[in-house]
This record gives sequence, C-alpha cells and structure tokens, in this order.
Amino acid sequence: MTDSKLRHIWLVADDYGMSPAVSAAIRDLIARARINATSVMAVAPSFSQAEAAALAAAAASRAAIGLHLTLTAPFRPLSGGFAPTREGAFLPLAAMAGRALAHLLKPEDLELEISRQFAAFQAAFGRAPDFVDGHQHIHVFPQIRRTLLRVIKEVAPGAWLRQCRRSAAARKSLADPKGFVLDALSARLARLAARVGVRTNPAFAGTYSFAPGADFAKLFPDFLDGLPDGGLIMCHPGKVDAELRRLDPLTDLREREYEYFLDDDFPRLLAARGVALV
Repeated sequence: MTDSKLRHIWLVADDYGMSPAVSAAIRDLIARARINATSVMAVAPSFSQAEAAALAAAAASRAAIGLHLTLTAPFRPLSGGFAPTREGAFLPLAAMAGRALAHLLKPEDLELEISRQFAAFQAAFGRAPDFVDGHQHIHVFPQIRRTLLRVIKEVAPGAWLRQCRRSAAARKSLADPKGFVLDALSARLARLAARVGVRTNPAFAGTYSFAPGADFAKLFPDFLDGLPDGGLIMCHPGKVDAELRRLDPLTDLREREYEYFLDDDFPRLLAARGVALV
C-alpha cells in the first residue's frame, strides 16, 4: 500500500494534566509514536510548568498539543466571579449543559473564563494551542461554542477546533446515545466555525459507554470504520493514581486504553486498515 492511499488521522488523548499518572502515560505514548496529539487541562490542580515542559519535550515535532477547555465539576474556574458555581467549582455536566441549552449562562463570564484558560496555556507553553477541544464535550453546547470561537479568533487564530460529528459512513449504534447527541450539536458547531474561518476536523470517533466491562480492544477497530483522511479519534489513556481517583470516575478503563496502545497489535491494525497518524 502506497502512502497516497493511507488515511492520516489524529489520535488525541484527552485530559493531560488531570493527574501525574495520566500525564506520564500520555507522554509515554507520544514518545513511542502511538498517539499524535493530546489536549491539556489548564485548570487541573496538579498541572504545572514542569508537566508542560515535559510534554513539550516529548511532543517536539511528533505531536500536537491542544487546550482541553474545562467548564464542569469538580474543577474550579480560573477567573474570579464566574457563575454559576457550586462550592467554588463549576457545575456538573448535566447542570452546565442544561443552562447552556437554555441560554442562561452569562456571555461575559464565559468569555473571561475561556480567555483565562487560553492564557494559562500560553503561560505554560509559551505559545497558543495547536487545537482546542472540551472536557466532556462542553464546547459543543450553545453559548459556549459561540464564545469559544470568538476567543479562538482573537488569541489563537491558527488553532483548529474539534467537532464531534461522526462520519456518515461510520457504524452507529443505539447503544451509544451520546454519539447521536454529539452529532446534532456538532453539526451546528461546524457550521459556525466555517462561517468565522476556524478549521475543524472532518469527522470524529471514540465515544463509548465507559461501562466497567467495556472491551476497548474490541471497540477500537470500529472507530476506524468510515473515518476519512484527517479524521479524529478521541481516547483517554492513563495510569491510575490517588489524584485521578479524587477527580474522575474514569479510572481503570484508562489503564485498559493505555495497555491497548502499547500492544504491538495496535500498529499492526493501523497498517492493515491503511491508516497512519498525521
């Protein structure tokens, strides 16, 4: 198979900075060329200048580094006076998404908080992010997506934005209702981004139930089905430590994803499917 026939994709590890063990696992996969992008939680309590420097060294020219916009609990705003909050933290996803859908968020609060997260990334890495996505896909919701696009145009005009709409050729199952919700919300996001000149990925994959018994090794090949050149697969590899257990319910599955990407069956699958990392 010649290079001209390869589909080049993005394999993006979310949540860099969430915990030291998650960050170390992501850096390891980048160094091994098993993933080619990661997005950084600038609001995470354990994210530091040292973590940023280690990632920049690992990524070099091998991987893109993005901003993982975070507006949901248990994380806390970087801006003072952001509302609504609960005990100083952002609201949980359902509550935050509900307010966005009802257009009850304050645009000025959103703009300040999103700008602060971009500024924190800039301070840590000395440059703007290569791309932007959202923790728990919060960036695809109304109000938030418009504000985010304005900030990208102002402070990171070269960045592209992750949209979460699946390819028309992708397998779609009723067992993944989240995928259908993201398809609908991302269609609007992609149109808005095109209107203001912000690039987006042509298609997206990687959602699944995150049920404890999920078999990532069996799920991953389906993510490649119908994914076009330039498409993006989201993943959450990591190792488990006390900080991760404190902050997020997704723990052991991260180790399962990490182990899958380390296995030599993974690059063999990509080669067999005619896929290469960008």
